[in-house]
Amino acid sequence: MTGRAAREPLAVGPLERPARLRPGARVAVVAPSGPVPEERLRAGLDVLRGWDLEPVVAPHVLDVHPALGYLAGADRARARDLTEAWCDPSVSAVICVRGGYGAQRMVDLVDWTAVRAAGPKVFVGYSDVTVLHEALAVRAGFATLHGPMTAAGTFLADARTRESLRATLFAPESVRTLGLETARALVPGRARGVTLGGCVSLLAADLGTPHARPSARGGLLVLEDVGEEPYRLDRILTQLLRSGWLDGVAGVALGSWEECGPYEEVRAVLADRLGGLGVPVVEELGFGHGPTALTVPLGTPAVLDADAGTLTLDVPALR
Repeated sequence: MTGRAAREPLAVGPLERPARLRPGARVAVVAPSGPVPEERLRAGLDVLRGWDLEPVVAPHVLDVHPALGYLAGADRARARDLTEAWCDPSVSAVICVRGGYGAQRMVDLVDWTAVRAAGPKVFVGYSDVTVLHEALAVRAGFATLHGPMTAAGTFLADARTRESLRATLFAPESVRTLGLETARALVPGRARGVTLGGCVSLLAADLGTPHARPSARGGLLVLEDVGEEPYRLDRILTQLLRSGWLDGVAGVALGSWEECGPYEEVRAVLADRLGGLGVPVVEELGFGHGPTALTVPLGTPAVLDADAGTLTLDVPALR
């Protein structure tokens, strides 16, 4: 693997960073996946307004699909909301309101030519939104933020989660080093690369689709998930291994594994499937679906120090 990695080009490179937010910035709130509880939407909007932002709710955010109640309205409507928000020159950021399921159904309906032409904007989300992080990286070349969504319970309940996002949006140079006190080495070492990743089940589901990233070669892969039992995590990671997608990855940072079973069992799977890559792996870095979710920039060059339990960005997440 080492010799082949030395000959093959990197599949992961630095992406174009958007500008940081300023007080008074207009931010679009979109629902690309599941339906949104209105009371949580209102609470999240209040937080954004408290940061001196002007949230603009996309037209179909509160829609529910008439036949498939797990979707926030029709696929084309959700894709149109994202496209229009991105292409609105008065909007500085696009923030997803929640995950669930549905981004895979609408991602190919987004007008990616228009999105690329509009240039980079701050984009925030996680979970099912992993699909859109990958699409914005591969199809537009834009860096994004794996961060809490405005109607997510963690965002509303945890001050540290909110502060991590707020600092990243307004003062990104203040959050160059990431990692909670829980972070520790699963495989020791230090690696340099460009961040990518998100929900591991969504990364695996993207394999074989027309615009999927060919591999994680050269990248610092951030992984987390929710509601996947250990044997399913084994299957997902094995798929990524067998497909060659993990060949040449520089390092791995692991976040939370909420509702995935006893952590000892999850940890055994992670060690078994990732330990043989021969790269540093840090666990419990502090992002994902857990009680505290740090904002992790994607598409940004960084150094992963598994022994120190840190991910340190070479440059601020936003310009």
